[in-house]
Amino acid sequence: MPSSLIERLPKVSGRYSENTDLKKLVWFRVGGPAEVLFKPKDLADLCHFIKECPKNIPVTIIGVGSNLLIRDGGVPGVVIKLGGAFAKISIEEDKVIVGAGALDRTVALTGAENGLSGFEFLSGIPGTIGGAVKMNAGCYGNEIKDIFEWCKVITQDGECKTLNKNDIDFDYRHTNLADSWIIVEACFKGNPDKKQDIVQRLNKIMTEREESQPTRSRTGGSTFKNPPGHKAWELIDQAGCRGYQIGGALVSPKHCNFLINEGTATAIDLENLGNYVKNKVKEIGHVDLDWEIKRIGVFNDS
Repeated sequence: MPSSLIERLPKVSGRYSENTDLKKLVWFRVGGPAEVLFKPKDLADLCHFIKECPKNIPVTIIGVGSNLLIRDGGVPGVVIKLGGAFAKISIEEDKVIVGAGALDRTVALTGAENGLSGFEFLSGIPGTIGGAVKMNAGCYGNEIKDIFEWCKVITQDGECKTLNKNDIDFDYRHTNLADSWIIVEACFKGNPDKKQDIVQRLNKIMTEREESQPTRSRTGGSTFKNPPGHKAWELIDQAGCRGYQIGGALVSPKHCNFLINEGTATAIDLENLGNYVKNKVKEIGHVDLDWEIKRIGVFNDS
């Protein structure tokens, strides 16, 4: 990738790094480099960058990479990774105010520690709050929209604005939040409850997740959304894809809506495997599976 991009970027208080390996930042442990990786110092620094960055330079934001497949050719432009300044959590009565970089599981545990229920399901969702809000993440019968109050976003012009629940259309694993907007903070409403009862529910969810999902593998969470009236894993199983392998990429024998990097997989192995599964399910059951994992970057030319 060209190395002159930094010269075109605005001066910032945070840190730029060129041609930066992204493999260690995503759960699959595959993918090419970021042309430039930017770690903003704080909200003001991020707003300044977005406002001053030339609009013809692609900008991509990533969380902890739990639901992300980065292609082998890497990501052109600037990849933004939010650090500790965006991971703070505070409690105001029955509200939990969370930085977009905070882990979903940490929010669930914070709620329990403060006697607030309603956040338990977040312990079953890998990733950060920013991504959870953007895709209306959910599990065990609950979704972000059930607890959401408001969020702060940075628009493509670098302006920070607050959006209330009525400003956002929440759907299954989807919102109408613009892809160019960066979520930086969100507020959720909890319900007062006994700490021991909350912890018991938390432990039940985490135990079930450990028993039913390949949580200790190099994976990326659920690969496909559940089609209306179906469960993706059942369709994949019926199509005979459980345990199917392409290169170093494997359909998990434990839960077949998960793809696994066995250690030697490339991003193209994983994407090809996902597309193979999609085609088999379509062929057998005439149902189109929709990717839940986000795939970004360019294919490797070599």
